[in-house]
Amino acid sequence: MMIRIVLALFVFVQGSTGLANAACKGADPAIVSAAVKGITSDGRINRYALSIRVVNFGSMKQPSNLLQSVEIYQNGIKLDTKGLPPLKPGQAYAFPYVFQRSVDAGDGTSTLMLKLVMRQPSPPGNMDCNAANDTYTVTF
Repeated sequence: MMIRIVLALFVFVQGSTGLANAACKGADPAIVSAAVKGITSDGRINRYALSIRVVNFGSMKQPSNLLQSVEIYQNGIKLDTKGLPPLKPGQAYAFPYVFQRSVDAGDGTSTLMLKLVMRQPSPPGNMDCNAANDTYTVTF
């Protein structure tokens, strides 16, 4: 019984250590949300006001000369690019985006894919140590 407890404790500690080592040791900007905050209409076109939010989950600030943006796609076609400032650890940045579509379009028929892109300095190195959280999809 005692051996099982010690073995279980050893496995738990090893697993916890592995998770800590996998943590980001640089900047980790991530697109964390995109949501419709309001809709206006002129009777023909609906304008969807979205709020898009990016957070640096990493342990380092991004360099002041970093050029980064969020590219906005629909059906694989790039619609727009919105620039982002360099972020400190834990800092969030939110920006608006207005998407237009016909009043005849049904709910849940528009999907936008957002992609975080870094262009400078090149190569980005430790400016984004977790690319897995660099895209976000919103449907409305």
